[in-house]
Amino acid sequence: MTKQSAHSPAQPLHGTQEHGSAGGWGALNAVTQHLSRQKVLMRGNKALLTMNKPGGFDCPSCAWPDPKTPHTFEYCENGAKAVAWEATRKRTTPEFFAAHTLSELRTWTDHDLEDQGRLTHPLRYDAASDTYRPVSWADAFAEIGTELRALDDPWKLELYTSGRSSNESAFLYQLFGRLYGMNNFPDCSNMCHETTTTAMPESIGVGKGTLDLEDFAQADAIFIIGQNPGTNSPRMMSELHDAVHRGVPIVTFNPLREKALVRFASPQAVRDMALPGGGVAISSQYHQVRIGGDMAAMQGLCKVVIEADDEARRSGAPRILDVAFIEQHCVGLEAFAEHCRGLSWERLERYSGLTQAAMRDAAQVYMKAERVIACWGMGVTQHRRGGDVLQQIINLLLLRGNVGKPGAGPCPIRGHSNVQGDRTVGIYQKPKEPFLARLDQAFDFQAPREGGDDVVECCEALLRDEPQAFIGLGGNFFRAIPDIDRVAPHVANLRLTVQIATKLNWSHTLHGRSTFLLPCLGRTERDVQASGVQTITVEDSMSMVHGSTGSLEPASPELLSEIAIVAGIAKATLGERYPHIDWDALVGNYALIRDKIEAVLPEQFADYNARIEQPGGFRLPNAARERKWDTPNGKANFLFPGDVLDEDDSPPDAEHLQLMTIRSHDQFNTTIYSNRDRYRDIDERMVAMLSPEDMRRHEVQEGDFIDFVGDALDGYPRRAGPFKVIAFDVPAGCCAAYYPETNSLAPLANHDTRSHTPASKSLPVRIERLSQEQAMQRRGLIAAG
Repeated sequence: MTKQSAHSPAQPLHGTQEHGSAGGWGALNAVTQHLSRQKVLMRGNKALLTMNKPGGFDCPSCAWPDPKTPHTFEYCENGAKAVAWEATRKRTTPEFFAAHTLSELRTWTDHDLEDQGRLTHPLRYDAASDTYRPVSWADAFAEIGTELRALDDPWKLELYTSGRSSNESAFLYQLFGRLYGMNNFPDCSNMCHETTTTAMPESIGVGKGTLDLEDFAQADAIFIIGQNPGTNSPRMMSELHDAVHRGVPIVTFNPLREKALVRFASPQAVRDMALPGGGVAISSQYHQVRIGGDMAAMQGLCKVVIEADDEARRSGAPRILDVAFIEQHCVGLEAFAEHCRGLSWERLERYSGLTQAAMRDAAQVYMKAERVIACWGMGVTQHRRGGDVLQQIINLLLLRGNVGKPGAGPCPIRGHSNVQGDRTVGIYQKPKEPFLARLDQAFDFQAPREGGDDVVECCEALLRDEPQAFIGLGGNFFRAIPDIDRVAPHVANLRLTVQIATKLNWSHTLHGRSTFLLPCLGRTERDVQASGVQTITVEDSMSMVHGSTGSLEPASPELLSEIAIVAGIAKATLGERYPHIDWDALVGNYALIRDKIEAVLPEQFADYNARIEQPGGFRLPNAARERKWDTPNGKANFLFPGDVLDEDDSPPDAEHLQLMTIRSHDQFNTTIYSNRDRYRDIDERMVAMLSPEDMRRHEVQEGDFIDFVGDALDGYPRRAGPFKVIAFDVPAGCCAAYYPETNSLAPLANHDTRSHTPASKSLPVRIERLSQEQAMQRRGLIAAG
C-alpha cells in the first residue's frame, strides 16, 4: 500500500476516510432522495419490488446476476437510481425542443440534458431553426429508409449498440445490418470489456467468466483487481459482505482507496443497520498498485507461487502447484515459470508500485486457498496492455487449478445490463462462420463475411469522413468515445444520423444533414404488441439468460419498443428487397424472434421460449467451466509477453502524470444522476485528484485550478479543464478525474493492442496551473474580460 505522506491542505486527504461504511443508511437515504427528486416515490418503490424477480423486469443498470431465491428488496442503490431516472415524471416534449436550439443544448452538462426527463415524440432535425420538431413514425421510417437506400456503399453505414438493448432487439439489429450488406457493429463492449472477450479465449477458449453466483458461497479467497463494485456493481457487495462473515479473505488491487472496498454495511443486514458504525471490513489486504502496474503485480504473485513450488519440490514437501491439473489440461508452464523466476524484485517493485513484502502477502493468501475467484473490471481492460495483464490473472488461476471447479475461476464484471447478451446474439464486427451460415439459412440470404468496424475503427473512419450514416441503438456514443474533440465535428458531414433513446443526451445535440431522434420504451415499462404483453430477455455477467417484463405505464403513448423501431427501419429500407421476412410478425410476438435466435444458435438457446419461464432463467454453455478448452491446441495456455515491463507507457519516474478516468457514485456510464460523489466525499465533477507528493512537485495547492494537457506523442493537441485540485490517496505519479469530462484527453491510438479497447484508465498528461480569474472565466462564473 502506498504510504500516506504529509500534505499541505488542512482538510483530510480524500480516499483515506476509515470511519463510516459504504451502503447502510446512506444508501437507503439516497434511494429515497432520488425517487423523490424524480417525483416517483410511490411509483418507483412499487416498481423496485418487482425488479430482478421472476415475472418482473431486469435492472437497467449493471449486469450482476439474480439469485435463485431473491430477497424482497433485490436491488441496490444505483439500480434504484436507474429506475428513478427512467420512471421519472419529467418529460422532454416538443415544446421543450421548440424553445432550445441544438447549439444551445450542446453547451449543457450531461446531467442537465438527461434531467429534463423522458422523450415523448419522434423528432426530426430542422436546420432552419436548429431545433428538433415532431415527425410521425410513418414519415420517420420512410425518410430513413429512403436515405439508407440512397447510400452508394452499404459499408458506409455504422450501427452502434448500447448494452441496454435486449437480446431480441440486438438480434434484429444485427440481422438488419447484415441484410443491408455490412458488419460495422461498434458497440459498448468495444469501449470496456472487449479486452476480456479477445484475450481470454487465447488462454482458456472462452471470452466470458466461468462462474455462477453460487460459486461465491464456496470460495476460499476472492481477488478484486481494477474494479470498484461499491459504485459500479453494488449488488456484488452482498456476496463480498457474506464472504467476509465466513472468514474469506478479500485481496484488492486498485490505485484509489475506494470506500466500499474498505468497509460496507449491508442495508439488508439488521446488525449492520442497527449499530453505530455498523458494517464489515471488506478487504483483508488493499494494495494500491500504480496505474499501469497490474502486470508487474500479477507476475510478482506468480513468481512467489512458482518459487514456493520449486522449494517444495526440492524439499519433498507437498507441491504448491496443481500438478495433476496442469499436466492434464495446460501447456506453456515451463516457459512462463522460467520467465517469472528471472524477474528481479527491483523491477517488479518499480513498475507495480508495491513492495516485495506486499506481493508476498497477497501470494500467501492465494496459496493457502483451495478455491480462488479473481474478479476484474475496466481497471484491467482499459489499458494499452490490458489483454496481457488479463492473461497474467488467468496464469495465476491456472497455477493452482482455479478454473473449472466449484468456488473458483475468472469473473469479469460487466458494467452494463446486457452488453454480454448483445455479443452472444450477434452484435460483433468479426462474426464467425458457423453463426453466419446458420443466419443465412434461417433468413434465406447471404451475409457478408468481411470484418467490420469496432468503436475505434468507426471513429477513425469518421475522421476520414468515410461513413455516410450512423444509427445508435441507445447509448451516448459521441460523448463516450476517445478523442471527442477531434471526432465530434465530423458528425455534421454525415448524410444521416438516427438516435434511439429514452432521454436526451449530448450525442443527440450533434446532427448530420438528416437527423432523427426516436423515443423508445424503457426496461421498466409495459410493452404491449399484437399478441399481448411482451417479455424481453437479457444475459447477465455469469451467462444466465432470463426474462424481463416491464410493468409501468409508458411515459408517452407515442413510444415504440426498440424492437418495433429497429423493425420499422429495416422494413422501410429492405422490405422490397427481402419480402419474405415478416417484420410485423416479429414485432407482434417476441417469441418468434427467440425462435429465430434458437435456430441460429441452437447449442446455446435450445428450448429458448420454454426455459425463460423457469425462475432465474437458464445458463448458457461454458466449455472452460467443464475444463474443455476451445483453443486451437485444445489446452489451457500459460501466456506472457516477455517485453511488457520494458514497454510500459508510464515509467515510474516519468515527468508526466498517468491519469485514470473514473465514475462517481452518482453516475452510470455517461448518465450523471447528480454532481455528488458521496463515497469519495466530493461535491463537484470538475476535479483533479492528485497525490500530496505530486501537488508539491507541481507546486499546486488544494483548491487551485489546472488544465490537463495530453502528453501523447502523436502531434495532436489535447486539453481539458479547468479542474479544481483536491488531495487524494493515490500513488505518486498517478492522478484521477471523472469520465466523460476527460474523454478529449484520450487518443484514439491509445488502446489495447489486441482488442482496440481505449486505454482510458491510463492517459499520459501534464498539468498547467490556471489563475483563479482564468478558471472562473472558463467555468462561466464571471463575464469574460
